[in-house]
Amino acid sequence: MRLDRGQIEVVSDEMAAVLRRKTGAERLQIASGLFASARLMLISMLRAQHPDWDDQQVVTEAARRMSHGAL
Repeated sequence: MRLDRGQIEVVSDEMAAVLRRKTGAERLQIASGLFASARLMLISMLRAQHPDWDDQQVVTEAARRMSHGAL
């Protein structure tokens, strides 16, 4: 596999074949799980970096970052 400057990640041919065999609903469930996992990791990081923030501040900042500032 070759990475180019614009790529963040590469999916192997084997993994691409596995994902192609999944139904749309299965792929959506995988994506949803990845999103939820990323959100929890971000919330953990924010709590560690800002122990003085209350839960609402942490959740609001996580939402802002995950929406790329659209909030």
